[in-house]
Amino acid sequence: MTPDIKIDHDERAAPAIPRDVQTEEMIFNLGPQHPATHGVLRVVVRTDGEIVLGCQPLIGNLHRCAEKIIESLSYVQGLPYVDRMDYLGSLNNELGIALVVEKAAGIEVPKRGQYLRVITCEINRVISHLFSAGQFGLDMGAFTPFLYMFREREEGILLLNEITGGRLLYHYIRYGGVTRDAPEGWLGRVVKWCDVVDGHLDEYNNLLTYNRIFLNRTCGVALLQKDVCLKYAATGPILRGAGIKRDLRKDMPYSSYEDFDFEIPVGPFEHGVAGDSWNRHRQRLYEIEESLKIIRQACANLPDGDVGNRKVTRAWKAPPGEAYVATEAPRGELSFYFISDGGRKPYRMKARGPSFNNIAVLETEARGLMLADLIALIGSVDITLGEVDR
Repeated sequence: MTPDIKIDHDERAAPAIPRDVQTEEMIFNLGPQHPATHGVLRVVVRTDGEIVLGCQPLIGNLHRCAEKIIESLSYVQGLPYVDRMDYLGSLNNELGIALVVEKAAGIEVPKRGQYLRVITCEINRVISHLFSAGQFGLDMGAFTPFLYMFREREEGILLLNEITGGRLLYHYIRYGGVTRDAPEGWLGRVVKWCDVVDGHLDEYNNLLTYNRIFLNRTCGVALLQKDVCLKYAATGPILRGAGIKRDLRKDMPYSSYEDFDFEIPVGPFEHGVAGDSWNRHRQRLYEIEESLKIIRQACANLPDGDVGNRKVTRAWKAPPGEAYVATEAPRGELSFYFISDGGRKPYRMKARGPSFNNIAVLETEARGLMLADLIALIGSVDITLGEVDR
């Protein structure tokens, strides 16, 4: 049964309905099993015909107390739990929590380890964006581009599997560096994969991005413009797709990102308007191009030396102190706040996942949309429910 949930009704949000037309409002559940909710998200939607009068996202179905579990385990034991937050960007999660503990404890990471972190995290970003773009096309009714993008995504997963031993959850980044060095010939295969993805970007755009039906479904639809993004502290491709140039890899470089030449793409907004569903999709494809540049540079200039130090063991104790580190994950700004009391376990570990903020826009910004456009809004925001709930 649907609970008695009050959904604010903004009369200005919906088009005026002639007085001689008999209408009836309806409340129904979108999800948590619906594939367009991208996980176990339940959205209670209030409609008048096809017009959305209000909606309320109900979260928590995936809540696993990850932060509290990390606080109850040693540093080595707790690190793998962050992989399961944003399971499409696991390596970026690992990097964030590693950086915050290393900052608090003063642990230095060898340059080669930093570069391998960058290479694997950027491969992870590319395959995450390929998944996001493909599934958004699937939400809009385009099945073929989804298969094409999964073709290159699978090759990227195989590369990560070769160096990390995992396909989705990796546990590759450790405090002080990474688990192991790149296998023989792996860097060459990574560069070849970059060339393949780069060569297929035009194919993706022809199949989906500039498809007339896709343009009609997404241009000018579900606007999240600058003021809305700032109001909800939305980050990542949503923020840049609205025209705000913010990326922590440039603004606050970490793990040697300052060594690489790349741009933070914002526009051009060649179709629709800044902040609409189409430009959020296009933004991710622009970012794939820049990630490929970073990967190529890191592979070409990989320093010699160790890939990490083994200072942090199961019995290791972090010195008392606190630290905060923010990183640029595939879905936006991922940050960790850490406090140590000098023991073998973190006293406090708090994560700020971008999907949690990004999903908040649904409650007010869905008003006045057609029901099909609500699906476009959810798909183009690109949430991961494991990161929303944690």
